[in-house]
Amino acid sequence: MIAMFLYQQRGEFFAQTAGGLEELAARELEALGATAIVARKRGLAFEADLETLCRVNYRARLLSRVLAPLVRFRAETPEQLYLGAKRVDWTHILRLDQTFAVFANAHRSRIDHSQFASLKVKDCVADMFRKRYRGQRPNVDAKDPDLWISVHIFEDEATISIDCSGGSLHRRGYRQEQVEAPMQETLAAAILDLAAWEAKRPLYDPMCGSGTILSEAWLKAGNIPAGVLRKKFGFMMLPDYDRRVWFKVKLQEDNKVKSVRGGLIRGSDIDPSAVAMARRNNARLPGGDELRVRTCDFHDLEPLEDKLIVCNPPYGIRMKEASEMAEFMGGFGDFLKQKCTGSEAWIYLGDPDLFKLVGLKTARRIPLRNGGLDGRLVKYELY
Repeated sequence: MIAMFLYQQRGEFFAQTAGGLEELAARELEALGATAIVARKRGLAFEADLETLCRVNYRARLLSRVLAPLVRFRAETPEQLYLGAKRVDWTHILRLDQTFAVFANAHRSRIDHSQFASLKVKDCVADMFRKRYRGQRPNVDAKDPDLWISVHIFEDEATISIDCSGGSLHRRGYRQEQVEAPMQETLAAAILDLAAWEAKRPLYDPMCGSGTILSEAWLKAGNIPAGVLRKKFGFMMLPDYDRRVWFKVKLQEDNKVKSVRGGLIRGSDIDPSAVAMARRNNARLPGGDELRVRTCDFHDLEPLEDKLIVCNPPYGIRMKEASEMAEFMGGFGDFLKQKCTGSEAWIYLGDPDLFKLVGLKTARRIPLRNGGLDGRLVKYELY
């Protein structure tokens, strides 16, 4: 057993973020107090004390997870992985009455099966408890465990970490209902940052669906921590967790919340059930029942002049025929050209080819993934 874990020795953590968002996420980490930020594959290494770690997990809008590395070692065989995991005294981190789960990824290594790697570490944890507690062990809960254990193997080097977030941070908790193929919350937050929206110019989403872009705008405008609805975080399972530090950080950050100016953020959708979802979802956020969303076809909207228009049109997955899509996107391009003078539009589509149908000159094109879709964010300047 080791006396101090890697994150305790160096104060080093690892933040996972979607590909293409590293630069934005690095700026966010810096603003939250992190130091020594370095881009790595699939995320960012950074240094932080416990207070900053709590703040990052509570406030970050662009990060997927934050990992605290415990041990790092060579693992060319399953036996070496098992023995390496055994260097952690799991009985000092986890209680018998708590639950755990292991997630793994392996690349360019002799252990090339991620599920097998997670199983070996799970067995190690269970065996350690069985030996110490006469055959008893904590249960595994693959959906919402008390402790998430991360295993990362790259070129035969394994790193075992505690997930300080306690599950992906994109699950804010406000989106209880959703349309088919919704936008991920972290992507919606990134689009607002890429558009350099500082909650001064009125924002409108004419195809709001279940309201993810509107809710992320509400969080940003109200300076509301992205984790405001989360009941627990993984950092609470760290052996040196101090709840007094967490309570102090939470109080400080909650005191920064401000009310959102009336009419600043608005939206609409042709589907009344989607509008109802958007209202209910946003109402879960502080002051969110003030959001104004209505049922309306974008063709019938009054002019949206001098606004920031942000939307994720219902591409492919929610539309049926290619001919319908061409007509739809062409009509949307006409709407932007004729009714949105002086505005700036940021449109995200999972199928980059659909932008050809809009018929407007693009000012910027940014590749951004949303789940399994290789999408594009496009900016239009409307004169």
